[in-house]
Amino acid sequence: MSRIGRMPITVPAGVTVNIAEGNVVTVKGPKGELHKALRPEMIIKQEGNTITVSRPSEDQLHRSLHGLTRALLENMVIGVTNEYSKELEVNGVGYRVSKEGKNLVMNLGFSHQVIVPEIEGITIDVPAPNKIVIHGCDKQAVGQFAAEVREKRPPEPYKGKGIKYADETIRRKVGKTGAKK
Repeated sequence: MSRIGRMPITVPAGVTVNIAEGNVVTVKGPKGELHKALRPEMIIKQEGNTITVSRPSEDQLHRSLHGLTRALLENMVIGVTNEYSKELEVNGVGYRVSKEGKNLVMNLGFSHQVIVPEIEGITIDVPAPNKIVIHGCDKQAVGQFAAEVREKRPPEPYKGKGIKYADETIRRKVGKTGAKK
């Protein structure tokens, strides 16, 4: 039995969960609303303020989907109550970011500015010229958008210049030393 899949999900007050036919789940909360079509063979039951996920058989596919389905549901419930966020740091001489309207404008050492527009369901905050905070209800969308922003100038191992996650450590390399043979 899946250790994650068999745990019940508690739905906090102020959050409504609607499970439609074909396991189309809609979760509404104070921070937003999420829709997701989960695999129809999984059995999702809501009793009061708890949701349980069970599998129809001990088949390999159903065993692998059991924990996944439960984790996706829990991420949706947490997302509409607390929101997910990713924090990015920009390191480098002359590297800075700012927000103009709904666009993230970055000076990353190129001959031009890199402009990234906000997408639906994602909000960008720039608390400092070298910090970016990305918020949203959907955990996957927040992570994907943060990865796309980081991809504009990933950190390099010699000087550590670039965009990195706040909790990421860059393994530094030693450069050429010019030693004689």
